[in-house]
Amino acid sequence: MSFNTTEVSSLAERINWDKVDGLVPAIVQDFQSSQVLMMGYMNRDALAKTGETGQVTFFSRTKERLWTKGETSGNVLQLENIALDCDSDTLLVKVNPIGPTCHTGTTTCWDADKQEESQMVWLHQLEQLLAARKSADPDSSYTASLYARGTKRISQKVGEEGVEVALAATSGDKAELVCESADLIYHLMVLLQDQGLSMNDVVNKLKERHK
Repeated sequence: MSFNTTEVSSLAERINWDKVDGLVPAIVQDFQSSQVLMMGYMNRDALAKTGETGQVTFFSRTKERLWTKGETSGNVLQLENIALDCDSDTLLVKVNPIGPTCHTGTTTCWDADKQEESQMVWLHQLEQLLAARKSADPDSSYTASLYARGTKRISQKVGEEGVEVALAATSGDKAELVCESADLIYHLMVLLQDQGLSMNDVVNKLKERHK
């Protein structure tokens, strides 16, 4: 958790509790993919408990008590960050979800069939799929067969695709450049998973260098 109890206390003092009648809306967003997962309400005690435990807690209007997401299912929301909007009446809560967020068993509480996935959400889902292929039967997919052939072969494929990207660029073939870039990114993601890493590790390094 990158958000501590002192910061939560400071945030609570900035919320316009009178404006929201003591219950501030809290929009929950996946820290890794930026996908919006759910929306709940927090009172002062729910916000304080969230800061103390590192697991997102709401005030349930139906149960009329504090409710920690996943307290029965185990699908908790691990806190990463909380931000307050400019009107001081809505929270954006960034989390690392453990399991599906919605009680129906889906990733998000919004109708997935009715919303267009963002590019980053789709890329995150692809990475999760590649991770799941690590333990799959090598005959079940190309990805699983790559893992079975080992780090050396995966690394070779990354090198080959890198050359293909460069050749496509120098030839001026933009369509081929897109195709080869997709191959390179795919094989790089497989290699990262093979080494116990993720695209998030790469993004963090880029952010570090940018600073």
